[in-house]
Amino acid sequence: MSKTTDPSRWGDATKLVRGGLHRSPHGETSEALFLNSGFVYDQPETAERRFAGEDDGYVYGRYGNPTVTMFEERLALLEGAEACYALASGMASVFGALACQLKAGDHLIASRALFGSCYQVVTSILPRFGIRTTLVDGTDLAAWKKALESETKCVFLETPSNPGLEVLDLEAICRLAKSKGANVVVDNIFATPILQRPLSYGADVVVYSGTKHMDGQGRVLGGAIVSSRKFKDELLKPFLRHTGPSISPFNAWVLLKGLETMKLRVEAQSVAAQTIAEALAGLPGVTRVLYPHLDTHPQSKLARKQMRLGGTMVTFEIAGGKSKAFDVLRHLEIIDISNNLGDAKSLMTHPASTTHRNIGAEARATMGISDGMLRLSVGLEDTADLISDLKQAIAA
Repeated sequence: MSKTTDPSRWGDATKLVRGGLHRSPHGETSEALFLNSGFVYDQPETAERRFAGEDDGYVYGRYGNPTVTMFEERLALLEGAEACYALASGMASVFGALACQLKAGDHLIASRALFGSCYQVVTSILPRFGIRTTLVDGTDLAAWKKALESETKCVFLETPSNPGLEVLDLEAICRLAKSKGANVVVDNIFATPILQRPLSYGADVVVYSGTKHMDGQGRVLGGAIVSSRKFKDELLKPFLRHTGPSISPFNAWVLLKGLETMKLRVEAQSVAAQTIAEALAGLPGVTRVLYPHLDTHPQSKLARKQMRLGGTMVTFEIAGGKSKAFDVLRHLEIIDISNNLGDAKSLMTHPASTTHRNIGAEARATMGISDGMLRLSVGLEDTADLISDLKQAIAA
């Protein structure tokens, strides 16, 4: 990389291939994989300076690693963020981004439409530490305004939501939160940084599961938090370095390589998902299709404003409840049954019995998750083959 090159001026595709690239003296073409857990120092004073934060060198694998750094710098560059912190999983990122800034007596507001594990963190785990939480209808701005109070320190939301694909007004929610001095944390896993940049709408922190689209081939776990340099240095580092949800250098390397093709994959999968959503909408037995860029989606206008494409996920409902939904899953020939998503292979799950099972029937009802709902993660197969598979499975 030329010393005069400004990577922030590159296009997304270039950032995804070359961002954060640091070659060793060997001059390797692919990013180097550093599998060591510790580091040595030329002098005791060097070790002292590093532990004092006066030297930027590495001290321990739990604190940082050259391969992990490349992944963090690449993702931060893509997001247009000052900093990134890589973690062991997406849920480690969600919990870390919230717990690092909250203490007993603080108030957290979250949209009620959340991934099952996020719901447990907000409604069960954080309250154990004296943190008050309020769930609101994320699409109702009046509800956000009413819930905000002087003790509200943080707002948490995901858009589009999992699995109902609710689209929330990032700009408006961020504006309301800022009026009370609250930080906004956005789970951007479904949209990915390819389709949506929450920081540009006023969000303070964005969390990701690298396990999904960043890897894109179902190989490793990983997560990331993008934020300001101040948030990382003052809140994230002290909390995460000592609690230890560090990412494996190997997993970071896989995610780093996955980023190189993420734009190509997400755009192709999103185009296919739009076509599939349109095909599903006309099938007998399908009572509802949810896809952000469909005209029938309740927030389609907002989705087109915030997201370049409609995303890789399609959610639909089958008449006949759980038994009929299971029948569809049983008859799939190409699409796999799996609760994972963002994969090159198309995957489908029944949220009520898998990802959102443990939150209970009442909570599922408030999120609009019915027993006939199915969530499809569109992969890279031929779109016509996927539509044929869905048609025969639904007909069967």
